[in-house]
Amino acid sequence: MSLTLTHAATAPAAATQVFILPTGTLSLPDSAATDLPEAARAYVAAALADDQKFVTLNHFSHQHYFVVLEAKPSPDLTLEAVRRAGHQLHGALKTEKTAELFIHDASENPAAALALAEGLYLSAYEFEGYKTDAKSRAVPALTTITLVGAAATEAQVTELQHLLEGVCFARDLVNAPLNKLNAQQLADRLAEAGDRAGYTTDILDLARIESLRMGGLLAVNLGSPEPPTFSILEWKPANAQNEQPYVLVGKGVVYDTGGLSLKPTPGGMDTMKCDMAGAAAVGGVLYALALNKIPLHVIGLVPATDNRPGGLAYVPGDVLTMHSGLTVEIKNTDAEGRLLLADALSFARKYHPTLVIDLATLTGAAVRALGIEAAAVMGTADEATKAQLLAAAHRTHERLVEFPLWDDYAAHIKSDIADLSNLGKPEAGHISATKFLERFIEGTPWLHLDIAGPAFLTAADSYRGLGGTGTGVRSVYEFLIGQVERKQL
Repeated sequence: MSLTLTHAATAPAAATQVFILPTGTLSLPDSAATDLPEAARAYVAAALADDQKFVTLNHFSHQHYFVVLEAKPSPDLTLEAVRRAGHQLHGALKTEKTAELFIHDASENPAAALALAEGLYLSAYEFEGYKTDAKSRAVPALTTITLVGAAATEAQVTELQHLLEGVCFARDLVNAPLNKLNAQQLADRLAEAGDRAGYTTDILDLARIESLRMGGLLAVNLGSPEPPTFSILEWKPANAQNEQPYVLVGKGVVYDTGGLSLKPTPGGMDTMKCDMAGAAAVGGVLYALALNKIPLHVIGLVPATDNRPGGLAYVPGDVLTMHSGLTVEIKNTDAEGRLLLADALSFARKYHPTLVIDLATLTGAAVRALGIEAAAVMGTADEATKAQLLAAAHRTHERLVEFPLWDDYAAHIKSDIADLSNLGKPEAGHISATKFLERFIEGTPWLHLDIAGPAFLTAADSYRGLGGTGTGVRSVYEFLIGQVERKQL
């Protein structure tokens, strides 16, 4: 994506500019009315008095836009309204074919200009795709967003640019179809991103996966004509503040047919290129951390394969021996993501991590419970850590809702012939899936994010767009940089 965020002390006089105004503004502050003729001031003042939150002043050669901060129940929701205003602003800029925009903050909210730039940048994202006809390719006009003066510091602008590049990297991965992004290609893309950003990548091939006895990953891969991969991404700067790493695990099912427990289509299988959105989020977080040189040791684990019914595909009734040594009875081959994650979570324990966070498009139950508006979170981390992640999720509006992980739910995954069943009861499927995962990460602080609802949208939703959203990148990044700030206090 060729959109750049920059910082400047001032804006040229005849440039398209946007001014963020305080809540309840009825007249233009002097800082937002520089060089405007009296008639223009009167026009904007009349619109503000009419309680308009988005006002356009057309100078023909350029435009001035005025965005009023909306009064919301919390500061987090106020900033979300600003992001959504960025989406509205992008529509206006697109109509005018504006190439460059300057953002001023007259609101005295220190985060407002960054939030507006964030919403605008993410709204401008378009998956480049595979169109070869110039007539069918959309060429974005907007190339530069400049935050002016005290709207933000240069360091803040650079950090935001890198974070949003991480989000767009994740979106690109999710939007790619299987014939352009199989397990090996996903691993290669993650490694190439690491070369650009500065993290290292070790890609385990089939032989190494077999030597580690990752029975879950190997079983899911049996029906595929292509081998699995297991990627280890590592960002370990010399000034890392944590002795034990944070480990991120991402489900990397590059396409999910359901296996022999075949999914229906349409409405089931047709969007399953998105089933590696957890893996994409892990890659996006590592990319942003490395570009911004965040002083934390963070490891990403990405088990990857497609799930198909061909060849020697595993079948309901099979019993698998997992990397941990536990045995699993297969009741449904479409409950495959937890098998990959189980092996990766078990593998993660060798790092003696401070915390493990996994992200996965795991269950339809999470979608039915929360829709596309939030993701589910469960796990064994302490209450303070959970609270920090929930707060980070609310700040970024990648909201999480915690569900219980009571011992009662262990009965849902009992098997008569193995240690565990890979399928729970019809009810509370997102909880029983998490209860399954818990058995493979015992003794290690851990949180599971079921992002099945918000990871991929079939209808555009403001700055989240259409298709892959990059859900998880901004919230997990926000959580991790919070750990740095706490250590510095």
